[in-house]
Amino acid sequence: MSGNLAIDTHAPSYFSVHDIHSYYDESYIVQGVSFNVNEGEILALLGRNGAGKTSTLRSIARLDSPVVQRGEIWLDHKALHKMTSYQAATSGVSLVPEDRRIISGLTVEENLQLAQIAEPVGWGLDRIYNLFPRLGERRKQDGTTLSGGEQQMLSIARALARDIKLLLLDEPYEGLAPVIVDEIEKTLQVIKDQGMTTIIVEQNAVRALELADRSVILDTGSVVFDGSAKEVLDNPDLRAEYLAI
Repeated sequence: MSGNLAIDTHAPSYFSVHDIHSYYDESYIVQGVSFNVNEGEILALLGRNGAGKTSTLRSIARLDSPVVQRGEIWLDHKALHKMTSYQAATSGVSLVPEDRRIISGLTVEENLQLAQIAEPVGWGLDRIYNLFPRLGERRKQDGTTLSGGEQQMLSIARALARDIKLLLLDEPYEGLAPVIVDEIEKTLQVIKDQGMTTIIVEQNAVRALELADRSVILDTGSVVFDGSAKEVLDNPDLRAEYLAI
């Protein structure tokens, strides 16, 4: 399979999106989005509801919808825009969707083991349970009977069970109590400290910005800000205009 995956030694960053245009049928959702992410960075991809954040994540992960009709997506010199979702996944992209997609009828441990059936395998179970002790305590429990926060932990853990280069998180704090958000935030910091490149989409923009190095803000499918997370936190006018916070 690797023979037909384009390699570009001139790609500008570890990860880059260049002028992507994505559609749901006739609906033009992602309108010429471009940004770069350096290796090991956390990027907060922010904007109001309907700004195109989730659609951008789905475009990066090469899911069937929306359809990317134009533009380039590069990860570690590999052309994701020429790949299927399966090829992108085996090249190191992992999307943790908002609905978490825990597999019913499987225990916590079986959900993790299923992620490791095919190469490339990432973190071992002991390492995962060390980062998420709650999952270790509940390893024999049906994954769908976990609390919302624990399911979110399992969804992130399942991504780490693969050998990934880019972690895409869609609303990881959605519906979770602040104490659970604190716990997940700590685990994301550990993941970052170990060099994982992450893009986080999150309505709780302040929490995302406090965790992130940089931020890209979308408005109606286009980039309106690309800079440091601190700059957004320090600019109340920018936050009010595009994030309503």
